[in-house]
Amino acid sequence: MLLNQESITKGAVVAASVGSVLFSLYFLENRKAIDSDGQIYNFNFQRSSCGGELVANVLSKQGVKFLFTLTGGHIAPILVESDKIGIKVIDVRHESTTVFAADGVFRLTGIPGVAVVTAGPGLTNTITAVKNAQMAQSGVVLLGGATSDLLKGKGSLQDIDQFELLRPHVKWCSHVSSNSDIVPTLEKAFYEARNGTPGPVFVEFPIDVLYQESVVKGWYLKNQDQMKSLTSRVINMYMSYHLKKIFSAIDHNIIIHGRVKQHQTKVTSDHVSTLLEELKSKKLNHCKKPVLIVGSQVTLINDEYSIESLQRSVQSLGIPVFTSSMSRGLLGTSHSNLFRHCRSHALKNADLVILAGVTCDFRLGYGKSINSRAKVFSINRDPIDLYKNKSPDYPYNLDPGSFLVRLSDSLEELPSPERTRIELKFRDWINELTTLDVARNVDITTKINIPPSKEGFLNPLKALEMFDQQLPHKTIMVADGGDFVGSASYIVRPRAPLAWLDPGVFGTLGVGAGFAIAAKLCRPDHQVWTIYGDGAFGYSIPELDTMVRHKIAIGAIIGNDSGWIQILREQQEQLHSDVGCNLAYTDYHQVAIAFGGKGFKSTNESELKLALEESSKILDQNQQPVVINCIIERNDFRKGSISA
Repeated sequence: MLLNQESITKGAVVAASVGSVLFSLYFLENRKAIDSDGQIYNFNFQRSSCGGELVANVLSKQGVKFLFTLTGGHIAPILVESDKIGIKVIDVRHESTTVFAADGVFRLTGIPGVAVVTAGPGLTNTITAVKNAQMAQSGVVLLGGATSDLLKGKGSLQDIDQFELLRPHVKWCSHVSSNSDIVPTLEKAFYEARNGTPGPVFVEFPIDVLYQESVVKGWYLKNQDQMKSLTSRVINMYMSYHLKKIFSAIDHNIIIHGRVKQHQTKVTSDHVSTLLEELKSKKLNHCKKPVLIVGSQVTLINDEYSIESLQRSVQSLGIPVFTSSMSRGLLGTSHSNLFRHCRSHALKNADLVILAGVTCDFRLGYGKSINSRAKVFSINRDPIDLYKNKSPDYPYNLDPGSFLVRLSDSLEELPSPERTRIELKFRDWINELTTLDVARNVDITTKINIPPSKEGFLNPLKALEMFDQQLPHKTIMVADGGDFVGSASYIVRPRAPLAWLDPGVFGTLGVGAGFAIAAKLCRPDHQVWTIYGDGAFGYSIPELDTMVRHKIAIGAIIGNDSGWIQILREQQEQLHSDVGCNLAYTDYHQVAIAFGGKGFKSTNESELKLALEESSKILDQNQQPVVINCIIERNDFRKGSISA
């Protein structure tokens, strides 16, 4: 990197005089203590050290095992030093995948995932994935390279106002000006990403903060011996000052803390007492039809209890439960209190509704899906989501998972006859919902067994049923698509808590490869399958190369109906045109083979059965990805499914 010294002449003297003050203020702001697990590590920053070493060591102490990146000169020291200390560096083919993968890591481990991208276009390529993480309330730490502070706004390579670009889409952002800032800034980043309402954070690293002093001196002071004029000497003085500021940590012992603690208001028996009294009520026709709607927030990894304890708590409540998004699988494949197909009826007829980490957005008709006479208890980490579109009768700005665990404990503390009375009170309501759910299952089964209208095509519902029946218990599924994935939600059963990953409220296409890579890395003993629409699969195709190179064995089943069918169906009916909606019956299985994976094409049930059996064997070898290209018939199973 060559610096045009004349370009920084103006303002150099002024900058030198005020720079120290500004730096001190910035440094103090970022030195605020972050409560950690109590472990303290010392790092002796020597003249031969580089900022990348500090970054890598902080990541390691925060529990980071995987780093997702698409390489670039601005960020190379972070990648090299992380690799040296055993953090697995997964280099992908598009920057959006780095963030999707980091997002997936957080959902499955509770440790904020880390994406590292280079400056300018490297960062702009992450925006959709960052926004998805923000709306899904997922903790991601995005580290971005940047040009030197000296060259900001002067036309340097890939220099843009990255803060202005990222600020609306992240929970918190910060800029690192010296290697003394690195540790406190990163520790605060992990705290912000994980606590309160989780979300993505962004830390910007100028290139000179990450490299060794000797390398950076070569950039700044290359021609200092030839600088004779007063202007040149002033420039040289300022550059020397700037270098001293950047490398202020040299010959200092840097304290690195252990993993930051999770802070949240402790849920007590007082918090759940009102709801408990409602459930216990002996009044005639009072609280006989409760419904619990569980959202993704409930499955956030919590320091206070395991996901298995949460599962047992929800199962023990004796209340009809509907799960959504990441909470699918919370009660396993089936449970007497778990319902899938009659949520609208339940909400319209319930007399008490518990919204656990659920927002009254389009998915609940902006609150209008709920019986206006029902008492609504809402528990949400986010104070805005808590009141969005509908003010609950009883709002709790708390962690919903902790609330449900505490509620279960309070019910268990009741005398046995009292618990039995409560269960009996809800029996008629549960039987009513069970009858509706069974009827819908019978209807779906009838549609599953309808043979395709022409040879060479599969009934998509039958394909999904066969897929579901083949999956082992230890399976994580990723949803990436529209119509085919929507159909899967009626048929495919997540096996356990945290066994289903989907984009969330933003409905983003393209999450498949990143989420799946994260899932396989975090759960190497599980099979990982992505359910794709053929349109959505187009976003993930290049990452087959990533999976092959890193030996990440992931399965993909594609519902190939040669189009954006969820859009086409409504567009044709309303606008009488299919423009922009048709694709081709592409040989996606051959694409997988070309990248070094395995691929199968299925046009009938016998071919699909064989493909599923062979794919399972391939995935158990943990060496390469496999793609099943299902040629499916178009249908109207989900007609009218577009949300407004």
